[in-house]
Amino acid sequence: MNGKATTPRTRLDRGRGALGPALELVHTGRAPTRAVLTSELGVTRATAGAVAAELEALGLIRVDSRPTAPAGAQGRPSHRLFVDDEGPVALAAQVHADGFRAALVSLGGAIVATAPGCVTVSEDPAQVLGAVVEAGAELLRASGRRCVGAGLAVPSAVAEPEGLALNPLHLAWPAGSPVREVFAERVRDAGIEGPAFTGNDVNLAALAEHRHGAGRGARDLLCVATGHRGVGGALVLDGRLHSGSSGLALEVGHLTVNPEGRPCHCGGRGCLDVETDPMAFLAAAGREPGPEVSLLQQARDLLRDERDEPGVRLATEELVDRLGLGLAGLVNILNPDRIVLGGLHRALLDADPDRLRAVVADRSLWGRSGGVPILACSLDHNSLVGAAELAWQPVLDDPLAALGRPVANA
Repeated sequence: MNGKATTPRTRLDRGRGALGPALELVHTGRAPTRAVLTSELGVTRATAGAVAAELEALGLIRVDSRPTAPAGAQGRPSHRLFVDDEGPVALAAQVHADGFRAALVSLGGAIVATAPGCVTVSEDPAQVLGAVVEAGAELLRASGRRCVGAGLAVPSAVAEPEGLALNPLHLAWPAGSPVREVFAERVRDAGIEGPAFTGNDVNLAALAEHRHGAGRGARDLLCVATGHRGVGGALVLDGRLHSGSSGLALEVGHLTVNPEGRPCHCGGRGCLDVETDPMAFLAAAGREPGPEVSLLQQARDLLRDERDEPGVRLATEELVDRLGLGLAGLVNILNPDRIVLGGLHRALLDADPDRLRAVVADRSLWGRSGGVPILACSLDHNSLVGAAELAWQPVLDDPLAALGRPVANA
């Protein structure tokens, strides 16, 4: 017989290029069994088995080789694949106008530990980022788990490749603050393993929703969200975050939706940013913001607890109409196959979904031809999960190189 016998080692050598794609399939929940993994990768059963075994040896997944078949099922059930619940984690951090938060996020996008931070954010980015990294380092020490890297979400456009926060308008930080460099320095100083990344908070929310939440399965996903102040947008195209030539794409907050409306920080008037954020809702409802909780929480609480009060009802209709105008314009330009809404926009959708969808359908060309699904974001702390995705990406690209472990001997 010609040729050498096929061994587990040679099967793995053939499938080594499939390690990253296989891990991403498990990470995003698209390969719950080895049979599905085999089909999705387009490899033999034996090669899929060798790939799964190597990912298990790396401490990333677990393989259940004795799954129980459902009652009435025929044939032997396929091996089930799970994220290893004792495996590595990514450190995720988020800074916004009302504070910061650190978290540990496992493969699969699950937040396994979290630590809220201060209420008032310092004007010194280095001080804030040092504090949030220290909070994350405490979580890591308590967990005893390996860290693959760190990701930071900030409420600003982040220019590439320098990693500068160009317009942290709702933080008292200087425009052009080198947040990526400072964050990476603080991560290194804390002795945290792995590379450090930084991105815009809504971009990262969109990435997380596409991989793990309401956007999973969409090809072209539009995400629009209110943070604690302002409005952001993001677009995922063919599974990849679209950030433009220098990281500044989709500043949707500066679409005009009310020409006679409030002055905007950009110099315009009536922008989505100041017409549909929590401050706009409170003002439209005739309520003065209080200092006790964030503006976003105050707006959500008002919408939840007093939605039938006439002033709150009118404010809801006003913001829904303006949000619908903005979304219709984006639909005309981008033609997404799904829209997900976060922050206060998610609450507005829940409050009056028919009105919002009717405005979008009436004012968009593509809406009239059948409508674009508009869904609420489904992940808690999706910007944190998205920040972790930045840190997980090198592992998804090449698990062996990222984790520094040689291929196990067959």
